[in-house]
Amino acid sequence: MHPFIKHCLFAFVVVLLASCTSAPQSAKPRIALVMKSLANEFFKTMQDGATAHQQTHAAEYELIANGIKDELDVARQVEIVEQMIAQQVNAIVIAPADSKALVAVCQRAQAAGIVVINIDNKLDAAVLAERNLRIPFVGPDNRKGARLAGEALAKQLKAGDQVAILEGVPTAFNAQQRKAGFEDAMKVAGMNIVSSQSASWETAKANQIAAALLVEKPELKAILCANDSMALGTVAAIKAAGKAGQIRVIGFDNIQAVRQLLKDGQVLATVDQHGDKLAVYGIEYALEVLKTKTVPADKETAVDLVTKEVLATN
Repeated sequence: MHPFIKHCLFAFVVVLLASCTSAPQSAKPRIALVMKSLANEFFKTMQDGATAHQQTHAAEYELIANGIKDELDVARQVEIVEQMIAQQVNAIVIAPADSKALVAVCQRAQAAGIVVINIDNKLDAAVLAERNLRIPFVGPDNRKGARLAGEALAKQLKAGDQVAILEGVPTAFNAQQRKAGFEDAMKVAGMNIVSSQSASWETAKANQIAAALLVEKPELKAILCANDSMALGTVAAIKAAGKAGQIRVIGFDNIQAVRQLLKDGQVLATVDQHGDKLAVYGIEYALEVLKTKTVPADKETAVDLVTKEVLATN
């Protein structure tokens, strides 16, 4: 055999063997979970739930969990999604920090052949329609949940009482829906909403705004907070103002840190959207799409009112 031909055959066999040994025959799908701030206990609970699920389904998929440090760091969340595209994951399950700003990068992920499932905070329907994009949403009806908490508060007040709302990030759909749910309940009950402003989901910012409200609105009877992190800051402001027991507070998320405040009566109610299961629902949907090659419809998940009485029965 000619030496050149012999050399070529040898090289071909080496390449063939290398390709056979480097590419597993049945690689498990890799699913990326992209969350908002892990400084927020709700998203840490979400991550823990997803990790536990993966550990019990280790033969079915691999999990890559990511979160941003700051609820407002939209650019960093976009960057994380870009990294997952570059790593060629099979699916991305995302709780977007901004309902509009994350649509474009999610579209790039879909264009790269990656399954995208939206959880927690719904991507903007108008922007999705403009781009002719379909991304299934798995998550709660935030307006319904906020209305439940608002109705519980209304039972403790009388028509005409002054209340204030601390909103989440205004560009987040779930923040908009929670504000709307609070407003629904307050209007039906005839409450006077004297202030509604964003504290950006953050404890420290909520503390500052609540402290100012307690001075500016001496007749204030309640503060409705769009998440529990803001409720924690609000409770601290009420204590510092010497008004403990005088101002009612409601939250949203049912994080561990707020449960003792519920038992003590410092928080009247919160809403459980089962954060430990939200990512799991998204992951299971992603696995379904990867298996069936079909896009499922949106899936509404449960929201439940949590009060001192509810905790006592659990």
